[in-house]
Amino acid sequence: QVQLVESGGGLVQAGGSLRLSCTVSGLIFSTYAMGWFRQAPGKEREFVSHISWSGKNTYYKDSVKGRFTISRDNAKNTVYLQMNSLKPEDEGVYYCASAIYTGNYYYEAGHYDYWGQGTQVTVSS
Repeated sequence: QVQLVESGGGLVQAGGSLRLSCTVSGLIFSTYAMGWFRQAPGKEREFVSHISWSGKNTYYKDSVKGRFTISRDNAKNTVYLQMNSLKPEDEGVYYCASAIYTGNYYYEAGHYDYWGQGTQVTVSS
């Protein structure tokens, strides 16, 4: 059974930082690309960041470039999202997802195979 478990969400003031973690079990983690998506109330789920299976390639939503950093530790079956300089518009439920292959469509949720349950990020202004 594949499980993705996110942690690290919480309440933070604007300008603050959070580090999200997603620990994966039930699949060969090192062969899967990983992504982070988020969903704000009343809005569609949106792409935030992606990292290739090796960690060599990373991609970001334009609005988070320079503030967020995605990384992974294949020995720990864990992907991270370091979020700095948080803004109120970053608020939402953050989901991690795994994909055996996305090609150039790393930003599309439909190309991911498994999803976590999400962790809430709240940014107060």
